[in-house]
Amino acid sequence: MANGYNAPGKAHREGLSLIELMEMFPTEESATEWFESVVWPGERCCGHCGSVKTREVPNRKPMPYWCTDCRSYFSVRTGTPMASSKVPLRKWAIAIYLCLTSLKSVSSMKLHRDIRVSQPTAWFMLHRIREAWADGTAGEFAGPVEADETFVGGKAKNMHAAQRRELTGRGGVDKMTVAGVRDRATGRVRATVVPDTSGATLRGFVEAHAADGAKVYTDEAAGYQGLENRESVKHSVGEYVNGQAHTNGIESFWSMFKRSYVGTFHKISPKHLDRYIAEFENKNNVRNSGTIAQMRDTVARFIGRRLLYRDLIADNGLPSGARS
Repeated sequence: MANGYNAPGKAHREGLSLIELMEMFPTEESATEWFESVVWPGERCCGHCGSVKTREVPNRKPMPYWCTDCRSYFSVRTGTPMASSKVPLRKWAIAIYLCLTSLKSVSSMKLHRDIRVSQPTAWFMLHRIREAWADGTAGEFAGPVEADETFVGGKAKNMHAAQRRELTGRGGVDKMTVAGVRDRATGRVRATVVPDTSGATLRGFVEAHAADGAKVYTDEAAGYQGLENRESVKHSVGEYVNGQAHTNGIESFWSMFKRSYVGTFHKISPKHLDRYIAEFENKNNVRNSGTIAQMRDTVARFIGRRLLYRDLIADNGLPSGARS
């Protein structure tokens, strides 16, 4: 596979070119074999009940395998977000690759053109892939950690004049709030949508993801006051670094996400914002792994997960907006 170069300060990682991807998956059969090797690294097991008492179906219809315990047909898609999807596995592999290797992600419009599926299908595929990353990969951070929050939503200059007149207060007015922590030792990030910037919310988020006694660096936001072992910088007076105290790392993460918001998605619905945040959190946390390792990790995390369309579009109390 193509080797990445060792840039200053960067970890070496094993890349995968688009040409190599096509050589890796020349046919649907090759894609099926690859997915099966990831989902069933040892013995093949039923996606319904987990039994290893299975056999092949001679004509592979309606599915290629049969479980003798629960007496059900199954395939490598069963029990994963790909269940019930008619999209070929080769296209699923390409979609996973594009999602992982596009630094600012890939929109459903681009994916629909690249792999020749409808835009609604591409949109659903991307959210099914994000489902694998929904519970985070970061764990608890030993510290020191940087904590910060950001606000995601449209710019006031693009709003109707009547809407702008209603906006008062700080930058988060009429926007979604996202809180994040970054572990300096590993560079790993944990981020999620939060309801507000109150002390109970922000302190609770940091304490849930930083180990007891971990050093915490924040800005001067009131929501972080009262955190144990905290140092801060005062952005309001132009102070961005004070010794070891700064939040540059987590702010770089926000910057990458917002570049995708502007350059790739253009608009993200509040209803699904957490899913997009989870994608960027995951890509940040596995960025030093090789591309194939990232793909295998994503597919392995498919196991035991389902995302039905009705669940994806179900009302969660937030506006749905555009589908990017």
